Amino acid sequence: MVPTNRGLTPFGHDVVAELNRHRVVVDLSHSGEQICLDATAASKAPVMITHTGCRAVTDLPRNKSDKELRRVADQGGFVGIYFMPFLATGRQPTAEDLIRHIEHAIDICGEDHVGIGTDGSVTQIDHMADYLKELEDEVRQRRAAGISAPGERPDIVPFLPDLMGVDKFRRLADLLARRGHNSGRIEKILGTNFLRVADSVWA
Repeated sequence: MVPTNRGLTPFGHDVVAELNRHRVVVDLSHSGEQICLDATAASKAPVMITHTGCRAVTDLPRNKSDKELRRVADQGGFVGIYFMPFLATGRQPTAEDLIRHIEHAIDICGEDHVGIGTDGSVTQIDHMADYLKELEDEVRQRRAAGISAPGERPDIVPFLPDLMGVDKFRRLADLLARRGHNSGRIEKILGTNFLRVADSVWA
């Protein structure tokens, strides 16, 4: 969210090279666009955007452009779609929004490079009123520290209320199947794409 879209510095190139040498995944989830493009080009191993959304679907700075998504996929990498407020603007996102981002990412990257990167836990929130009070305090602190991203609000929770708890991935699989995605693609989205790319870096 810096005002200038600065690219990867010489030190940044050194960091990417060292990550490659030690077989550590280069994760570009929080990078600016030019850094993402530069680091993807610099890396000798596939890179990941482990948790993001698609800016073409929801125009917020935490989401990635089609150019970034395509570059990561072309390099053999992985894009994980999160369960975060940045899947929609001005309202609480839902599973339907998540699927819109997943489907757009597949259109750009192909089905072998897209999956889930929730950026959160699988916990079920049983006391929503108490949670919202804690969230209000957290958002206030983040704004005071200057680290709050556009789209964060104390009345929008950083998860999908209709996809909570340990069954959320089964429910997501059912929703994807109803949208016409076959079982092979759903398996890729729910984990095998991530594992394949991670194994190629870690091996």
